[in-house]
Amino acid sequence: MPVNRLITSDEAYDLLAMTRDVCARELRPRVDAAEKAAAAGEDFPSEVFTILGRAGLLSLPHPEEYGGGGQPYEVYLQVVEEIASAWMSVAVGVSVHSLTAFPVTTFGTEAQKEALLPGMLSGDQLGAYALSEPDAGSDVASMTTGARATTDGEPTAYEITGRKSWISHAGHADYYTTFARTADTGAKGISCFIVPADAAGLSFGPPERKMGLDCDTVREVIYDAVPVGAERRIGAEGQGMPIALAALDAGRLGIAASSTGLAQSALDAAAAYAKERTQFGRPIAANQGLAFLIADMEAAVSGARAAYLHAARLKDAGRPFSKEAAVAKLLATDAAMRVTTDAVQVLGGAGYTADHPVERYFREAKVTQIFEGTNQIQRLVISRHVLR
Repeated sequence: MPVNRLITSDEAYDLLAMTRDVCARELRPRVDAAEKAAAAGEDFPSEVFTILGRAGLLSLPHPEEYGGGGQPYEVYLQVVEEIASAWMSVAVGVSVHSLTAFPVTTFGTEAQKEALLPGMLSGDQLGAYALSEPDAGSDVASMTTGARATTDGEPTAYEITGRKSWISHAGHADYYTTFARTADTGAKGISCFIVPADAAGLSFGPPERKMGLDCDTVREVIYDAVPVGAERRIGAEGQGMPIALAALDAGRLGIAASSTGLAQSALDAAAAYAKERTQFGRPIAANQGLAFLIADMEAAVSGARAAYLHAARLKDAGRPFSKEAAVAKLLATDAAMRVTTDAVQVLGGAGYTADHPVERYFREAKVTQIFEGTNQIQRLVISRHVLR
């Protein structure tokens, strides 16, 4: 069912219409075969990101003067939701790519913006966000990947050594927004770097075998004395943690929007099946118990959408939104898990088979409660805001 949207301008409505058209022509016909192929270890769907890049859909919330779309977050996130309703792996990839450019857009010098953003925002490059480590997931401050200055005085170059885990686009990205330790001072000793994919000493582990989002290729990134110039350090030494946390606030909204789109697709599939499937001489939708279940699914999806849009509007207005981003991520991802579970239930045995997409939606929903900060971390963030 088409979503009844209220957005900022005629231009934004046209952008959403164009996104739906791209989803219908380029994404939906590919998704099932591509996810199955990726699960079997075959190619990453790079051509899809090329299509989205040429349509201008990889750079919407970034400044126009550097090649971005100049769109408010309220609009960008609804585009992400539309993409997720067609192909969740790709929507997550769009959100991740936007996250990788965020440090340069927000904390970079004018020279760095001019040097780096045109490539990042052109649609010709795809980024990876290298923050988590095998022993530093939710506890980012415990990271051990280090960036050692190779020159005396004010550093002009560094060597990065360590390992990053659970990195989307690893092995396929054109650059890696990397957080590494430049001082042994806990959270205050982390810095941010943009590492090109062709840097010497950069390698990758095998793709992780996951229960869903197979086209969101995830690997370990291995840094073996990888050289990077100081001109690719974003912000000052030790500013990496504030940069990472600010980026994650924005990234959580991307995951909230993606989760909402996934839940919307599950709801649509369940409602369509309930109207078509007959038992005891009438559609199963005529049974009040099932109809009420679908009503609860609709309420969950609508609530998730309202939560992420509220946070986005605060961000667009330049107001604090960290708590609201955590609320949106928590509500939307829990809604996605609940709605996809209920969609399988509505379809019954058919929903448990790979012949219907709700089986895939169910598997894809689970990780949304884990990445970009587990939902337990979101509760910690929210409670600290409320109780401080």
